[in-house]
Amino acid sequence: MMRPLSLFIGSRFSRARKRNRMVSFISISSILGIAVGVAVIIIGLSAMNGFERELQNRVLAVIPHGELEAVRPPFTEWKPVLETVEQNQRVKAAAPYVQFTALLEKGTQLKAVEVRGVDPLLETRVSALPNYVKDNAWQNLKAGQKQIILGQGVADLLGIGVGDWISAMLPNRDGGQQLKAPKRIRLQVAGVLALGGQIDHNFALVPLKDAQDYLTMGEGISGIAINVDQVLDATAIVKEVGMTLPVYVYLKSWTQKYGYLYRDIQLVRTIMYLVMVLVIGVACFNIISTLMMAVKDRAADIAILRTMGAGDRLVRMIFVWHGLLAGLLGSLLGAALGASVALNLTSIAQFVERLIGHKFLSGDIYFVNFLPTQLEWQDVVLVMATATLLSLLATWYPARRASALQPAQVLSAK
Repeated sequence: MMRPLSLFIGSRFSRARKRNRMVSFISISSILGIAVGVAVIIIGLSAMNGFERELQNRVLAVIPHGELEAVRPPFTEWKPVLETVEQNQRVKAAAPYVQFTALLEKGTQLKAVEVRGVDPLLETRVSALPNYVKDNAWQNLKAGQKQIILGQGVADLLGIGVGDWISAMLPNRDGGQQLKAPKRIRLQVAGVLALGGQIDHNFALVPLKDAQDYLTMGEGISGIAINVDQVLDATAIVKEVGMTLPVYVYLKSWTQKYGYLYRDIQLVRTIMYLVMVLVIGVACFNIISTLMMAVKDRAADIAILRTMGAGDRLVRMIFVWHGLLAGLLGSLLGAALGASVALNLTSIAQFVERLIGHKFLSGDIYFVNFLPTQLEWQDVVLVMATATLLSLLATWYPARRASALQPAQVLSAK
């Protein structure tokens, strides 16, 4: 009977109309502070979830999860190695590639790009890159036709489109590995890659056979790209694969080039959570102030309850429930507000961008040009639980002070 009675009286204290106005104001401000803190954390965590989703669906879907790069290219005996790699249960697919740097020229415009020679059929197994090539140009990419697919940023900088011809200067080495005059070739733009971010501004694709001919590599390649089952474990999987190979290769994973993106997202997520917990903590201090003033305001009521036989535990639980109800109400309001905004964060951000005429995220810098969002209900539960726990801790001292009141002193002062 003790707990239901304490909850009943505590809720009556919370809803009572004849209350000190200052107590009411501080109580409302504490509820609103908790609600705002909870909402901001949920919105921020949802944004971080959205960035992590886009990182995996965009960047990590189009770049190799791992690479086995030849120590001394060209890598000629690569076919048996490819078969060995594909036998690993954690490797979903593997494909050969040729990689080099070229200087593209169109009129007076110059642009250095990383060119990757790939097999159009095998590349679809290890990368979602073909899905971001406009107008289904990937299906028309064939060896022997001097074709190239450019990133959108490269094409815009050079001022060219599909069907235009450009000049490419390639590094040229003689048999003694000495540099000679660069090789110049003419290439036709077969398609445009529109992924977003830095990849669009420094990347180009050509058929594997053409890349081998340009660099006079014969049947050799630069390395083997692999796609693994767990992208976050790519480094360990690549090492595991490398230990099974009969040749020496450089082992690379996506974390070496793009790992900073994932680490930054996790770091921002952690900092945001800690900062917002402090914000909620500040709001919970208002609960302490509210309860301390409520204890003074309700001293006579407490004294009457004590004369009627109420023990210390009942008095403590009354004020615990009094403060906890405020924390629960703030958590529920904040969760509802945060979830509503998080579910529509992308459209809200786009509306604000149109309103102010400025984009928050630039595709030239970031790997997305919009504000992504993904609401995870476990985040909502975690944030609400944190806010409720802090509210519960805030009730400890005022509840203890309330249970220490002496009825005789309170009633005699009245």
